[in-house]
Amino acid sequence: MAENETLECITEHERILQEIESTDTACVGPTLRSVYDDQPNAHKRFMEKLDARIRNHDREIEKMCNFHHQGFVDAITELLKVRADAEKLMVSAVSTSEGLSHQEVTAQTEEVIRCRVQQRNMATTVEKLHLCIPVLEMYSKLKEQLESKRYYAALKTMEQLENIYIPRVSQYRFCQIMAETLPKLREEIKEVSMSDLKDFLESIRKHSDKIGETAMRQAQQHRTFLSTVQKHVSAGCTKPLYSLNGRGAFQHNGLATEDATDEDEGDDEVLTAHDLVDFSPVYRCLHIYTVLGDRETFENYYRKQRKKQARLVLQPQSNMHETVEGYRKYFNQIVGFFVVEDHILHATQGLVTRVFTEELWNMALSKIIAVLRTHSSYCNDPDLVLELKNLIVIFADTLQGYGFQVNRLFDLLFEIRDQYNETLLKKWAVVFREIFELDNYSPIPVENEDEYKSVVGRFPFHDAEIEKQPFPKKLPMSQSVPQIYIQVKEFIYASLKFSESLHRSSTEVDDMLRKSTNLLLTRTLSGCLHNLIRKPHIGLTELVQIIINTTHLEQACKYLEEFITNITNVSPETVHTTRLYGLSTFKDARHAAEGEIYTKLNQKIDEFIQLADYEWGMAESDGRASGYLMDLINFLRSTFQVFTHLPGKVAQTACMSACKHLATSLMQMLLDTELKQISMGAIQQFNLDVIQCELFASSEPVPGFQGDTLQLAFIDLRQLLDLFMVWDWSTYLADYGQPTCKYLRVNPSTALALLEKMKDTSKKNNLFSQFRKNDRDKQKLIETVVKQLRSLVNGMSQHS
Repeated sequence: MAENETLECITEHERILQEIESTDTACVGPTLRSVYDDQPNAHKRFMEKLDARIRNHDREIEKMCNFHHQGFVDAITELLKVRADAEKLMVSAVSTSEGLSHQEVTAQTEEVIRCRVQQRNMATTVEKLHLCIPVLEMYSKLKEQLESKRYYAALKTMEQLENIYIPRVSQYRFCQIMAETLPKLREEIKEVSMSDLKDFLESIRKHSDKIGETAMRQAQQHRTFLSTVQKHVSAGCTKPLYSLNGRGAFQHNGLATEDATDEDEGDDEVLTAHDLVDFSPVYRCLHIYTVLGDRETFENYYRKQRKKQARLVLQPQSNMHETVEGYRKYFNQIVGFFVVEDHILHATQGLVTRVFTEELWNMALSKIIAVLRTHSSYCNDPDLVLELKNLIVIFADTLQGYGFQVNRLFDLLFEIRDQYNETLLKKWAVVFREIFELDNYSPIPVENEDEYKSVVGRFPFHDAEIEKQPFPKKLPMSQSVPQIYIQVKEFIYASLKFSESLHRSSTEVDDMLRKSTNLLLTRTLSGCLHNLIRKPHIGLTELVQIIINTTHLEQACKYLEEFITNITNVSPETVHTTRLYGLSTFKDARHAAEGEIYTKLNQKIDEFIQLADYEWGMAESDGRASGYLMDLINFLRSTFQVFTHLPGKVAQTACMSACKHLATSLMQMLLDTELKQISMGAIQQFNLDVIQCELFASSEPVPGFQGDTLQLAFIDLRQLLDLFMVWDWSTYLADYGQPTCKYLRVNPSTALALLEKMKDTSKKNNLFSQFRKNDRDKQKLIETVVKQLRSLVNGMSQHS
């Protein structure tokens, strides 16, 4: 590991030295600062590296000087030889001039003059060559810099050529050609550097997800570390463990190789932006455009391209909501984009500004929220919604570490929390339905102590009387009760998972849990119970068991509240603490079950009554009650025996409701408009059936009734039948309207309707009744009573 760190440090120092050699002196400061931001004692190793580089350059300068100095010495040596020859010539000329002719002297003189001119020309040439050599050397250096793609250094060389060297020898054609070439080279440098920038931008666009993945992974590691620290020490971690704000390098057009990245994933060291991205194309292009005086063009181009890339990054895939990987890739790309922008903001001077990045982030944030709001609404899997929540939290924490405002993301999480709760409610609705479908709606049998402890360990059941009973014994609720209780607790755990990591107080978490649990009880469980109660296959026995079950679930609500309190450590006495609405939920379900019991009882009574087959014209009764009615009474007796497990008022109400419905149905049978004729024999048979009903009512099928309360359900029928059986019309008509009337419950219109059915029967069935004095008297009496009854009915209608 130490060897790897040393190699990486040497490589980093080599890169920094190259940056210093090819960068404007104004930008050397940030580069040198990175040395001190690196590993401990790295600056000492860097100083040693720098001294070695300086000695190396000194040797190169010395070599260059030695190389050109030799040529210069050779030229001077040649000139000195020429001068020596000239001096010898002059000495020779002087020594021999006395013996030479005038013509010879003239020739020698011309030769001397020619030599002097030649000497002067050579000196002038040497001087001019001294001026041209640096130009050629600088131009050669420029070519080398261009070939090695050291464009910034090349531009500096061009400036020296134009401002210092070329003006000294501007009269020469090669210098003019050179001066004309330099602007073209500048344009080529601009084009090449811009091409490198475009490659960089394209590479960053393709690999933003890799950069973002690293940043989010480090953010998650940081969160995990903080959670661990908070469990063991009171002080939090002050230095972030992840920070891609470091300034450092991806090789190859902006990106490191995948192998290097994979190796980094296995190490514990913290990666920085420079570890992932080579920003040199940006720096180089920025320096070049700055030197060329066209920095504004570069800045506008960079910002425009990044805005375009931002829109592409923010565009989600259509099926993103189907898997968590779709969301993860979306977040990675966005994080990678803004990690790069944050580094550019801090590593360059004015290429992007804080205002620009904030505007870009606000635009992105609005788009992100809209995308997440839309795609999360398609999700029906609570596990996927929970994973999405965790991703959003890490996403928000990562970007918050770079100074971006993420409050709106946490606001969005509250919307997604509602969506999560909806998916949970749908999931638990299926769970509850399965529990109800598999329930046998019978008391739970327990054979021994272990089975008993198993049940009470899952459900808080306490009953002193049942505890005293020997084994085997039965617990009053059915098997669905402990299962429902366990599932409610599981729901609370599932709901709590979303509330974690939302930076909310325990009071707020407590409130969220109670509200979501209330929704589960009042909407989901309540709806399942009501649907169960209304199902056709749920009979009276099942309804009785459901009422018992809801009673025990209602009693267990206080334990659910304690369960939430133990999770959140928030006292239920705290102001504004939300209470569970389970009490009302189970009461409503119980009332619905009770109402369904009354309805099903009445339906069963109607089924028996439909079996009635009276012979309405019979001469006299059979002497015993009808078979259908005896079956009905036996059914009611057995049913009310089951009701002994119900609360007293429920059983009494059911019994009273059944008796009233039976009495009403029998009365309707007598008064049915389709029934045109009723004989006295039929009345007698009907009276026998009503007597059985009264006997049933007096037998106290359900305990708790006072006196003859239950028999009063048949009082209307009893007084009507007594009136006809005794034929006591004189008493009825005389006492009508008085509070002490014997037949107070007989309505005149009811008596009239039934009497007319008997009048028609007397006429049609007694062909010779006009020849019999008794029958004629009876018909006259019926007609008289009918008239008086009609008079009473008319009087009542006029009075009303």
